Amino acid sequence: MDTTLRGVGVSQGVAVGEVRHMGTAVMEPPERQISESEVPREQQRAQRAVEAVANDLTARGNLAGGDAQAVLEAQAMMARDPELMADVERRVTAGSTAERGVYDAFAAYRALLANAGEYLAGRVADLDDVRNRIVARLMGVPMPGVPDSDRPFVLVARDLAPADTALLDPSLVLGFVTEEGGPTSHSAILARSLGVPAVVALAGAREVAEGTVVAVDGGSGTVRVSPSEKEQAALVREADERRAAVDAARGPGATADGHKVPLLANIGGPGDVSAATEAGAEGVGLFRTEFLFLDDSTKAPSEEKQVAVYRQVLEAFPEGRVVVRVLDAGADKPLDFLTPGDEPNPALGVRGLRTLLDHPEVLEGQLKALAKAADGLPVSLEVMAPMVADRADARAFAEACRAAGLDAKCGVMVEVPSAALRARSVLQEVEFLSLGTNDLAQYTFAADRQVGAVSRLQDPWQPALLDLVALAAEAAAAEGKSCGVCGEAAADPLLACVLTGLGVTSLSMGAASLPYVRATLAKHTLAQCERAGSAARAADSAQDARIAAQAVLSGE
Repeated sequence: MDTTLRGVGVSQGVAVGEVRHMGTAVMEPPERQISESEVPREQQRAQRAVEAVANDLTARGNLAGGDAQAVLEAQAMMARDPELMADVERRVTAGSTAERGVYDAFAAYRALLANAGEYLAGRVADLDDVRNRIVARLMGVPMPGVPDSDRPFVLVARDLAPADTALLDPSLVLGFVTEEGGPTSHSAILARSLGVPAVVALAGAREVAEGTVVAVDGGSGTVRVSPSEKEQAALVREADERRAAVDAARGPGATADGHKVPLLANIGGPGDVSAATEAGAEGVGLFRTEFLFLDDSTKAPSEEKQVAVYRQVLEAFPEGRVVVRVLDAGADKPLDFLTPGDEPNPALGVRGLRTLLDHPEVLEGQLKALAKAADGLPVSLEVMAPMVADRADARAFAEACRAAGLDAKCGVMVEVPSAALRARSVLQEVEFLSLGTNDLAQYTFAADRQVGAVSRLQDPWQPALLDLVALAAEAAAAEGKSCGVCGEAAADPLLACVLTGLGVTSLSMGAASLPYVRATLAKHTLAQCERAGSAARAADSAQDARIAAQAVLSGE
């Protein structure tokens, strides 16, 4: 008899296979006092191990590209953090071995993060992974990571570190299930970019025994344990039919009655362009430029480097639109030369546009580089600012764009509830809105996107979040301007229909999700989408909102 477990589905598709567990045991080195003469050697060992792990993470990022590269480069920066290294050296000088010094220094930093507000607490898993890799290298034991297997399997873990998720082989890892994480966690985002079915925030996942056959449905968030052969065959057949329908959907995004909904791609740089164009992206709805700045956290990249990267992306979409987000630094993306290191809660401090307004030369340099990159190209360039709170923020950004001589539409991201509530006021200064539903949910519900314990509040189906989406879309329509969604909510095919019904004018997502969203939109009329949107907003919970929308769209 089979058992069905329920978590949060974060990446479409169905996978059937045997369970393999991730080896993530914390390695605690023994406590041993070293002599004064051993201190220099142990400090050198620590430095070499830290640098080796940082280089390995950077190399993994270069191989993976896209979203994964930014996440892994951020982890490499963690490993090289000068304050952490200084703490390691102090502990070794006091008599700890290299491995014990690393372990204790990271433990102290871990405690600071865990107590620094839920936004930064979500970085603890990344920090633990860096620590384990350094300690493993020093102790001469295998690195934590994906288990070896000579046949495909479903990976089950407490959580997945970005370094593991980034290089998963989809031909071996059929899908994955984690006990922690949320719909907008790094693991979820990377799963979607890989096209691997995934379910997160599933309590008790690790209690499923090694070798047990499970069926993972990344759309519904269900994991069926020990399904019969007949049930397995039915699930695979259903998945194949779904895939065939997806593959048959071609052309621009539109509802069944021809209402156009441009489907755009979220990218981090030129490396993501080929996947976007192959998936039929009509342009770029979110170009995350901070990835350019992670190569060196001590200074901004040169204008020449910026121009070259921006132009590569712009040239790939000669007939489309490319929406560029200017540097979003701060919070979980700190840069030494920009962001203060002593904020009690960086998520609510100086980040995004606030950082750039404090450092106008960085914003000016980026805008001028974009202007040069777009010169002579037919592409429709649009530029937007992150973390805009009100009309004053929007005005400051629009003035900076004009001062830089940028011939592009200027817009803002709606990630803060105040910007959604006062969207019509904000639109007096700029030409479009782009809803970042990941951060908008986080700030609306005071629920960190990296913390699995509050994943129900990060769910983009939450009716209160849909209310804010509707408010912003209505304001844009009243002003005759556009309002897109570039958060991970757009990657959910069913939710994409609801967002369209709420008045959203474009949807941007990871390339792997584009075919699913295109196929689902094409099956429903705009009127059906509008009724589904109303039904979802009338619900009292995320689960009820999804059920209500599904009932409308399925004709029940």
